[in-house]
Amino acid sequence: MDELNSTMGQPTAYTDDDIKTLDWMEHIRRRPGMYIGKLGDGTYADDGIYVLLKEVLDNSIDEYMMGYGKSIEVTVEAGEVTVRDYGRGIPLGKVVDVSSKMNTGAKYDSKAFKKSVGLNGVGIKAVNALSSYFMVTSYRDGECKQVTYSRALVTEETEITPGDQPNGTLICFIPDKEIFKEYRYKDEHIENLLKNYVFLNSGLSIFYNGKKFYSRNGLVDLLNENMTTEPLYPIIHLKGEDIEVVVTHSNQYGEEYYSFVNGQHTTQGGTHLSAFREAVPKVIKEYYNKNFEYADIRSGIVAAISIKVEEPVFESQTKTKLGSKDVGPEGPSVAKFIGDFIKRELDNFLHKNAETSDTLLKKILDSEKERKAIAGVTKLARERAKKANLHNKKLRDCRVHLNDPKGDRTEESCIFITEGDSASGSITKSRDPNLQAVFSLRGKPLNSFGLTKKIVYENEEFNLLQAALNIEDGLDGLRYNKVIIATDADVDGMHIRLLLITFFLQFFPDLIKRNHVYILQTPLFRVRNKQKTFYCYTEEERLAAIREVGAKAEITRFKGLGEISPDEFKNFIGKDMRLDLVSMKKEDLVKEMLEFYMGKNTMERQNFIIDNLIIEEDVA
Repeated sequence: MDELNSTMGQPTAYTDDDIKTLDWMEHIRRRPGMYIGKLGDGTYADDGIYVLLKEVLDNSIDEYMMGYGKSIEVTVEAGEVTVRDYGRGIPLGKVVDVSSKMNTGAKYDSKAFKKSVGLNGVGIKAVNALSSYFMVTSYRDGECKQVTYSRALVTEETEITPGDQPNGTLICFIPDKEIFKEYRYKDEHIENLLKNYVFLNSGLSIFYNGKKFYSRNGLVDLLNENMTTEPLYPIIHLKGEDIEVVVTHSNQYGEEYYSFVNGQHTTQGGTHLSAFREAVPKVIKEYYNKNFEYADIRSGIVAAISIKVEEPVFESQTKTKLGSKDVGPEGPSVAKFIGDFIKRELDNFLHKNAETSDTLLKKILDSEKERKAIAGVTKLARERAKKANLHNKKLRDCRVHLNDPKGDRTEESCIFITEGDSASGSITKSRDPNLQAVFSLRGKPLNSFGLTKKIVYENEEFNLLQAALNIEDGLDGLRYNKVIIATDADVDGMHIRLLLITFFLQFFPDLIKRNHVYILQTPLFRVRNKQKTFYCYTEEERLAAIREVGAKAEITRFKGLGEISPDEFKNFIGKDMRLDLVSMKKEDLVKEMLEFYMGKNTMERQNFIIDNLIIEEDVA
């Protein structure tokens, strides 16, 4: 044993001093990801600064859901966030406890908040701990109390004093730059968050920097806001106690769902969405009394579901996936609750609305016809994909995948889609093999606009890409959280980007709508001397670097990804890599947009190109 110890080196001491108990605020500050997910800098909608805002808003929304306060005011200015609601206000004797004592709140075994989002007494405390400045004021029955904190430590506390403000709570906070570094709130992400709140709470008004958000028609307004294709029939709107559902179909491939629990947008779905996806095709199949495939019924579906449950169980503090099996301690299962409602209400609707049911039937039959027409091609393509040695030829895989529930850090998994051996070689040598995969294209992909899904299986590049992503049957099997298009920043590279985006929009639009597709930004220039090196992504950055380096600057213009050495590439695909999200807005009607940019070469498009032509000078 002594010999073994000597070969392994000195053992590490393990003493009483190694056992530490952290204060609650120190634990949150050391492990913020456990409480708010990723940190980020405000670039993406799920970055931590938006989770802080949401945690505060959730409490205000809970007040509205319980019948108190019809408006909420939100302001964001220079990184400082203020939220004022007009609910009941925090009981004045408990303002300190609610904002700074872990596992303290009114939502334990209390009918005051029967079906709220926040149940574990953590959210507002996490905001406090992760803010350099946090102030909470409660107005209640002609009195008020205010407490101010810095990183969860009280800096000022007032006595209960008389006041003339309406009941409610005012919270102001500044996210701590020691935690979030250089962050910036983006209006578009905040506005999308607020829109979802009003869609789920008809009659609630939210004012953001003076702009009003209000919904009269609930989830119908949500679908109309998010759909980028015209519905084939008027949206079916079904409402019951603790459940609201909207359903329609469009001429797009794939399935598009929006799911919510107690007003929380469950972006990763959960038990309620699984039950909904099962219940809808089952009822439709029984209504027509036809042996339809569920996939044919779901093809092109656009739908949303919102339910309210008691004591919801989420799979993380960020509450993006519901884990609850039952709607309440004494209620039915989530699956039975949703299944019974859909069976009753959707069946009744279809019987009463013959025009809608006729249109829906035609859509299902068209999907069935297309599926059968490509059945032979599909079978051969699957066999070809299996035989193709993906791991050696097209795909350099990573060890962790999104659909592996036991995988570690799966949210960080990504795949780079590159073109050419040199570019894929550089990325492959530079990547993190645990989290980053590489798929290499051979030349330019086909322009898939206007083609049927048969082309996905007949075209080897598309077939193997689909197999690598594992999205043939929908996004449930998606193997990577981020699908990153990594092409050269020249004309050919831009064209490949467009062709890939066209492919995704045409056949897998939900991949883009659920924020999985990104463009990798790599530097255009390297400016350096013997002491300093700058990588520049814009002309402005290049000029600034030249001024910094001086007259003897060595300037390199990167013509393609293959020109960047693997050692340098590590700087551009690491934790802080620059990514542009490929996103869609309501006005981005897919069919019309693809027709204009990727359809036949019309005079209208020629004029657009001429009017927007930019000639780049050679600066090397």
